[in-house]
Amino acid sequence: MEKILVSACLMGQAVRYDGRAKTAEHEIFARWRAEGRLVSYCPEVAGGLPVPRPPAEIEPGADAATVLRGGARILTSDGADVSRPFLNGAAGALAAARRHGVRMAVLKEGSPSCGSGRVYDGTFTGATLPGRGVTTEVLRDHGIAVFSEEDLPAADAHLRALEAGEG
Repeated sequence: MEKILVSACLMGQAVRYDGRAKTAEHEIFARWRAEGRLVSYCPEVAGGLPVPRPPAEIEPGADAATVLRGGARILTSDGADVSRPFLNGAAGALAAARRHGVRMAVLKEGSPSCGSGRVYDGTFTGATLPGRGVTTEVLRDHGIAVFSEEDLPAADAHLRALEAGEG
């Protein structure tokens, strides 16, 4: 049975920067949970950040790939550089995925770790732009498909393809 790496906040764990969860309430997610497919992981907490913590965003004008190369930072709203915990958490996510044989992930959209289609723009105004978080970037660089909780039908279709030997 295929396992799926999932952002811990989507699993109902209060690990987000604001100390809350963002529990996924979708029939597909509920089915995966009942089937025992889900591997819960929070890259930010695993990387050493506390709960709660100040919000963090990738610097304006930069992207996750640049952060991974050391050419940009992830900063908190008060200007602290938290790049290292984010990078450590991304590396840990890859290690967890490998340990469980994971070939796909469902991660929290918008996050500087987990965003797969969009991330906050670095201005702390709530504005987003197309992009990926550092964990998503690392997982995709290693052949792991990443979906957001907003695209569970596509994730489920990908899962079925993997299990049919098409992935």
